[in-house]
Amino acid sequence: MNKKVSYGKLIFQRLLGLVLVTALSAGCGAAMESGASGKTENQSASQSTNKAEDHSTDANSPEAKSPDASSTDEKSKDASSTGAKDKLKLCVTTSFLEDMAEVLGGDSVEISCIIPRGEDPHTYEAKPEDLKKMQSAQVLFYHGLHFEGKMQDALKAQGGVMVSKDFPEDKVIQAFQGEDVPDPHFWFDQDLYAQAVSTMAATLEEKLPEEKTVIEERKEAYQKELEELKAYTKKRLEEIPKESRVLLTPHDAFQYFSRAYGIEVKAPQGVSTDGEVSAYDMAETAQFIVDHKIKAIFTESTTDPQRMKKLQESCKEKGFSVEVVEGEKEGEGGLFSDSLGLRGEAGDTYLTMVRYNVDLIVDHLK
Repeated sequence: MNKKVSYGKLIFQRLLGLVLVTALSAGCGAAMESGASGKTENQSASQSTNKAEDHSTDANSPEAKSPDASSTDEKSKDASSTGAKDKLKLCVTTSFLEDMAEVLGGDSVEISCIIPRGEDPHTYEAKPEDLKKMQSAQVLFYHGLHFEGKMQDALKAQGGVMVSKDFPEDKVIQAFQGEDVPDPHFWFDQDLYAQAVSTMAATLEEKLPEEKTVIEERKEAYQKELEELKAYTKKRLEEIPKESRVLLTPHDAFQYFSRAYGIEVKAPQGVSTDGEVSAYDMAETAQFIVDHKIKAIFTESTTDPQRMKKLQESCKEKGFSVEVVEGEKEGEGGLFSDSLGLRGEAGDTYLTMVRYNVDLIVDHLK
């Protein structure tokens, strides 16, 4: 049921990612290396402050000549440098890694995220400001498994840490038969997600040795929550009759969920949302819904709901009525697949996102 992914369009959309590789390799390596030395970082911060003062203060002004003003400026710089040392600057590619870093790093890290919440990573176009985020970071974290597309090359060039790097090969699902294209949606398997958590935790402990014990405690507590989440998911899915355990979504993002929990999944589009969906695939999916008497089909928060509504219309023409689930509340956007929810809204952390998805699926299929 998985379909071959076309990455032609994605290559054009992410040409900037290729430019970033050259730019980052040539000019940003030193900036990343400086994060390993607190002394070098302080010297850079001091030089930047001095340059800013040269541009902003006239050499003949009273402020420039005043010893008191100069002393105040030095104190301000010292305070700024001290504050800068207190937090490790991280750059992450997605909301999943942003949430993970917040859980593990707490107040010891400062996080910038490249792909905003609610946007589709498959079709995200790299922007000039993304280069600045990478340059200013001491550590980069990314998914891997081609989830970041061509931007992955830039992240590798900067020594970014791929959280999926230690996954066993036999645990990575291939997107389609006969091609070496991995399915990147590993976060729907809590065991793989826990392994990604361990990889990030190990890196943070290395960079923040004084926080090692605290980070380790946070990791263990979080992984216990992941185990509890697995138990909750299994228990809730048992409420769905076996003949109704079919999850139908716009694109094929739930294969890891399928393998972990024994629920069949189907989608008219493959693992990437970049690419057209053929009329044949839509017609075949509609017939599948009718033949299996699927009660409900689900939209996703980062994809166009119109595709599922077209499937609903096709089923209606065949004499079958199917519900399109867009969320418990108006505008919530159905299932979360490639992004967490907006802050303060449903599914804004990994744990709440999974529970939200599970409850939505069970409540409409049981």
